[in-house]
Amino acid sequence: MQPNPAPTTTAPNAEDAAPDEELIRRVLAGEVSVYAGLMRRHNQRLYRAARAIVKDEDEVEDVMQEAYVRAFTHLKDFDGRARFSTWLTRIAVHEALARLRKKRRHDSIEAMEEAADHSSRGELMEPTHRTPEHDVRDRELGAILEEAIDALPEVFRTVFVLRAVEEMSTTETAECLDIPEDTVKTRLHRARNLLQKHLLDQIEARTAQAFDPQAARCTRVVMRVLRRITWG
Repeated sequence: MQPNPAPTTTAPNAEDAAPDEELIRRVLAGEVSVYAGLMRRHNQRLYRAARAIVKDEDEVEDVMQEAYVRAFTHLKDFDGRARFSTWLTRIAVHEALARLRKKRRHDSIEAMEEAADHSSRGELMEPTHRTPEHDVRDRELGAILEEAIDALPEVFRTVFVLRAVEEMSTTETAECLDIPEDTVKTRLHRARNLLQKHLLDQIEARTAQAFDPQAARCTRVVMRVLRRITWG
């Protein structure tokens, strides 16, 4: 499985250099077309936040569109106390959660957190150096990581994507999800533990394939051995 790419953005234009506050002022003054600059700027964050909750690509686009429409409708209510990106992400998160509740019944948060308490808490070892083989396997690693993140319970997956993938602060994440900062820290910690367990399971399942010689290397070894044993 290849990782699903985030939505691409168009080429930069004059709006890309202006701060959010300037674009908002112009939109409120009647330059509706300028709103496109705000959408291009925040597409990736909204995509990641929405996908962390609903996971379905078509649903993600619907969430993004509805979030942008709601934000535009209530743009005059944005008071600047939070960053615009935080305010916008919060709208998208609420929309995604509302859609998710309509599609399926949630497991209780308490049940998911209790299940997470029984997860393995081992630490992954990091390679001390990179080799050309590491670069070749980057795409496969990306797919494995996406699969592992998708497997997280929603409450942990959402926090992990906002904190670790989008690199939002604990305060921003708490504001977007309407939860205490301590809850953000707890869920991030448990999300990392669950990811570690999932990835360790994947590693163990693939252990038999480790250090498998590639076809070209195998052929070279065989030919060299044949030359030595037949020619002395």
